[in-house]
Amino acid sequence: MPVELNFVGDLMLSAPGPARYFDSARTRLREADIAIGHLEWPHTDRGQVCVVDIPAPANPPSAIDVLAEAGFDVLTMAGNHMFDQGPYGIEDAVTALRRNGLAHTGAGMTLDEARTPAVVERDGVSVGFLSYNAVGPRESWATPVKAGVAPVRVLNHYELDVASPGSAPAEFTSLDPETLDAMREDIAALRSEVDVVCVSLHKGMGFVHAKLAQYERPLAHAAVDAGADVVIGHHAHILRGVEVYRGRPVFHGINHFVAAYTPETDPLGRHGNRPRPRNAPSLDFFTPDPGEAPFPFPRDSRHTIIAKVVVDAGGVAEAGFVPCHIGGDARPVLHGDDDQGRRTIGYMRQITADAGLSATIVERNGEATFFTRS
Repeated sequence: MPVELNFVGDLMLSAPGPARYFDSARTRLREADIAIGHLEWPHTDRGQVCVVDIPAPANPPSAIDVLAEAGFDVLTMAGNHMFDQGPYGIEDAVTALRRNGLAHTGAGMTLDEARTPAVVERDGVSVGFLSYNAVGPRESWATPVKAGVAPVRVLNHYELDVASPGSAPAEFTSLDPETLDAMREDIAALRSEVDVVCVSLHKGMGFVHAKLAQYERPLAHAAVDAGADVVIGHHAHILRGVEVYRGRPVFHGINHFVAAYTPETDPLGRHGNRPRPRNAPSLDFFTPDPGEAPFPFPRDSRHTIIAKVVVDAGGVAEAGFVPCHIGGDARPVLHGDDDQGRRTIGYMRQITADAGLSATIVERNGEATFFTRS
C-alpha cells in the first residue's frame, strides 16, 4: 500500500504564537502518512550561547507542542545551529519531542545518539530517517562524550592565481573520508532494517542562486550509493534544484518553511537586543526583501515547497513537490493550480537547469512531479 511522505525544510519558531504559521499547511501535514520537518534551532529555557558564529536564539520547548499539533511525525536535527545554546538546547528539545511522541534523528547527548535513526511504520511499510550536518562550526559536532549533531566534514581548499595579483582564489571542496564513511555505515545498517531509507543533509551555500558547492552532489550521491532511497537537502534559505540519481530522487534544497523572526533582535528577548551582524550589509548575496519583517530574507527565499514522496515496500514510487510561497507575514501558503503556484514551479525548473541538473519537472493538478517509478 502506498505511503505518502511530506518533507518541509528549516523550522525556526522564535516568534511568539508560532502555531499561526502552520495555518495553511496544517491540513496537508496532518493528512500525510508521515510528515517530516527540520528543527533548525535549539529549544530550551536554560541555554547559554556556546558558539562564536552568529548564535540562534533559544526557542521555548513549548514550541515543540505546536509541531505535534501541526501534524509532524519526525524531526531531523543535524544542523549548524542545533548546539548554539549548548547541550541543554539539544537535551530539552529531545525531551519535548519525546513528550509529544515525535521521532527524531541527527542530534543527541553523544555521537551514538546523534547517529541513531528514527524509524516509523505506516500500513506495513517501514521508513527510516537519518540526518547529517555539513556546515557551520565544528563545536556543534557530537563526540562520544559531548552533545551535538551528526557531522559530515567538508574540506576547503583554495588556490591563488599568482599571475593575477588581487584576484579571488579558486575554491575547491571535498568530503572528509572518515565522517563520510560513518554516514555510509549508518545508511547501510539502516538499509538492512527498513523498506525505505531517507537521508537529510544540512548543506550548501546560503542565499546563492541555484549554485551547488562542489561537494554537494558527491555527498548526496554517496548517500544513495550507500542505500538511501530519498535525499533531502536544506540549510541555504533558498530553494535548490532536484535530480534523479540511480533511480532515486534528490532534493538538493527545500528551503526553510517557517522562519519568523527579525535579524535585529531576538523576538523573545531572552538575551536582550542583538544587533544585525556587522557584516550583513556587505553580503552581496543578501538583499532583504523591502517588506522583510518578520522575514529577513531575500525575495527569492519566499519560494518554498513541501517535498512529496510516495513510497511502498519496494521503495520510491513517485517524487515531486507542492509549491508554496511565504507571504508578507512570514506564513507559508500552499498554492496549487494558480499563478503563484506556477511561478514557484517555474522557479524550480529554472534553478534545476541553472545548476546543470537534468530532472524534468512536470506540473500536474497544481503539484509538480520529477520522478515516477517505471
